[in-house]
Amino acid sequence: MPTGPRYPGIVDDLRRRIEQGELPPGAKVPSTRRIAAEWGVAMATAAKALATLAQEGLVRAEPRSGTVVADRRATPPKARPAHGTRPARQPELTRERVVRAAIAIADAEGLGVLTMRGVAARLGVAPMSPYRHVAGKDELVVLMADSAFGERGYPARPPEGWRARWELCARTLWSLYRRHPWLAQLSPITRPLPLPNLAVHAEWALAALDGFGLSAAEMCDLHVMFFSYVHGVAVHLEREQQALGASGLSGDEWLDGQAPAMGAITGSGRYPTFARMLGELSEEGYDLDLDELFELGLRSLLDGLALRLDRRRDVM
Repeated sequence: MPTGPRYPGIVDDLRRRIEQGELPPGAKVPSTRRIAAEWGVAMATAAKALATLAQEGLVRAEPRSGTVVADRRATPPKARPAHGTRPARQPELTRERVVRAAIAIADAEGLGVLTMRGVAARLGVAPMSPYRHVAGKDELVVLMADSAFGERGYPARPPEGWRARWELCARTLWSLYRRHPWLAQLSPITRPLPLPNLAVHAEWALAALDGFGLSAAEMCDLHVMFFSYVHGVAVHLEREQQALGASGLSGDEWLDGQAPAMGAITGSGRYPTFARMLGELSEEGYDLDLDELFELGLRSLLDGLALRLDRRRDVM
């Protein structure tokens, strides 16, 4: 691993690049993982460097994009404390603050970079301080997930009809996955987490099917199918963020690099329908939009379920 400046040197170097315009407002700052690799430091040290720049108002965390340079014309940078002066007293450390800090890290850079030391660095506290409120990363992730799933709920008066209720449930979950892409990476559908706030969404969806005479097994299967659909599309939100962080390439840039290999496939003559589709998409212009794909899949899923429930109603 390469050697180089540690925490103060990292902060000074990134600050210089920002102040000299090498990293302009909105530009992506090297991620925690990249800083750790480039400077040969621990992830917690890299996180502390970014946290220091954030406290100075030079950078900000942006969900699904990572850490970017702040626009100081809109938000003046915070003054750095003079040498030898005591920093301002921090708010009392609580479990809620630990969870919020961890969520901010996961939102910006993904769950893979989350560490207890990194959370401590972001909060500006001693490395062991968060352990007074959570036992470790595993418990922290569970608390993060429950908090995230609890950010949105449902109206006291449900809309009419099972379909309207399921549409609302699906879009509510999708909005939470959009806000926190790491949620889709937590556990397989076969091992659901026992989270009170996740149960809120399950209850809303299951109650919509009550009254159709479905068995417990049928209700469970339909709910798992429904949740799996939303979860399955949401998985790609975090994977795209991971791919961007690992390669440094946008989706379009990555596709450009695949053009020779794709051309060989479509030019072979063995896949005429596939080749024709790609040719037309290239001429017309096409961007894969996960929001539109989600809505298309949701309509298709609910159309199929409507036929099943209509048949069930006919025999009741």
